[in-house]
Amino acid sequence: MNPIVKAFFDEATNTVSYVVRDPTGAACAIIDSVLDFDHAAARTDTASADEIISYIRANDLRCEWILESHVHADHLSAAPYLQDHLGGKIGIGANITLVQDTFGKVFNEGTDFQRDGSQFDALFKEGDTIMIGQLRGEVLHTPGHTPACLTYVIGDAAFVGDTLFMPDFGTARCDFPGGSSEALYWSIQKILALPDETRIFVGHDYKAPGRDDYAWETTVAEQKALNVHIGEGRPLEDFTTMRDARDATLGMPRLILPSLQVNMRAGQMPEPDEEGDVFLKLPVNKL
Repeated sequence: MNPIVKAFFDEATNTVSYVVRDPTGAACAIIDSVLDFDHAAARTDTASADEIISYIRANDLRCEWILESHVHADHLSAAPYLQDHLGGKIGIGANITLVQDTFGKVFNEGTDFQRDGSQFDALFKEGDTIMIGQLRGEVLHTPGHTPACLTYVIGDAAFVGDTLFMPDFGTARCDFPGGSSEALYWSIQKILALPDETRIFVGHDYKAPGRDDYAWETTVAEQKALNVHIGEGRPLEDFTTMRDARDATLGMPRLILPSLQVNMRAGQMPEPDEEGDVFLKLPVNKL
């Protein structure tokens, strides 16, 4: 069976979230949700998540999974808010523990912050399967952008997170702690080994030069032939040289500091103080 896919685009962070539906029933999963965040005011909003909730309720769907492709550095996850309203289990890659260990130190979280992935309901590794009603999904471990990146292959659809972008925009950066352009290359080869007709759904779109509209769906065949960074069988050394040089020119994402603190906690804010106030940290000269 092949899923019914509904995309939700957040222009503020260029993020695409997805609701993936069992075509024979009411079960669904949410992939890579967004909690809106006003960086200047440090204020959250749930408009993007509420749009997903409205869609699921309007179609009488049942949320079974709230899936993260990785610990996002460019937007906050709305997973706990969605779980409170819709149910479902929150899942991410088992290597979340590596990310938690790295950024637990960056943010000086101390021993109260658990680095075992226990904030999530499920930790996935290569070859694990998930069921969305009668719809079967398989987990691919696709590190490189981060050490915990996953691709969810559900029927004829692959949800690749930040591993690949649209063919005219290329591939993800690899310069965050734990990233690797060589690991990304081999992860992409794993994705490109899927059948040519496999639909690929990307995690972001930035409208490549010359393109007027946002886009987020392509195919394995199109990526192999047309991807500007990895297409036409580009060899490993050429790719890593290009990727590393390009990454050296990039600034940090605008929301990286709040995003990492929240997303490594499965979308939860840090524990409030004795007065109930929540604070996020700004580590100086750490990234």
